[in-house]
Amino acid sequence: MVTGAAAAVLAGWGTRADLWAFGVGFRVLTWAAVATLIGAALALIGLFATRSGKKRGRRRALLGVIVGAAVVVVPAMYMVKAGKVPPIHDISTDLENPPTFSVIAPLRRGAPNSVEYGGPEIAQQQRTAYPDVQPIVLDVPPDRAFQRALDAAREMGWEIVDANPAQGRIEATATTFWFGFKDDVVVRVSATEAGSRIDVRSLSRVGRSDVGTNADRIRKYLAKL
Repeated sequence: MVTGAAAAVLAGWGTRADLWAFGVGFRVLTWAAVATLIGAALALIGLFATRSGKKRGRRRALLGVIVGAAVVVVPAMYMVKAGKVPPIHDISTDLENPPTFSVIAPLRRGAPNSVEYGGPEIAQQQRTAYPDVQPIVLDVPPDRAFQRALDAAREMGWEIVDANPAQGRIEATATTFWFGFKDDVVVRVSATEAGSRIDVRSLSRVGRSDVGTNADRIRKYLAKL
């Protein structure tokens, strides 16, 4: 049980520390979940077997069930969510003219996922799965909108790679908590008759599906604005 729980933690830590590829980390997590599930089942049997016995034995069995459930629930939730969202990893508020990466592009050299947008097929999958991911318009001039956009990006905890007010573009990198995946974000601020329009694009460096992470990130960012 303890070994399975430790392996589940190490699966993400090792990937984050570049000790192994994310595919290896996923396999470690899968086996850790299976081992922990077996341990939890045995603990559950032990819980029933000691229902009239010593409290100490029951407490250990109950702890085993709780730890096992906690380890298994997280990957299980990801698997369920992955089945509900399309296998895409590039989300944008502008599907006709997505914001482009400039300064960050060289930093992605060697990454499996290209900075080139996938086209109409990807756009249609996004429209179906995330119809609420839309640009926002602020009733302030572009210079003030840019500063608000930059402040919000910093509040998100992103690493700001470039902030160019003249071009109205902010480029940043977001790192996921557990596995430390690098996702790149570009924010575009443009003038409109009503003030300023803000578009955001979030793109994963690895993985075919982001399990909804990029869409969630854009939603949270726009909410701050």
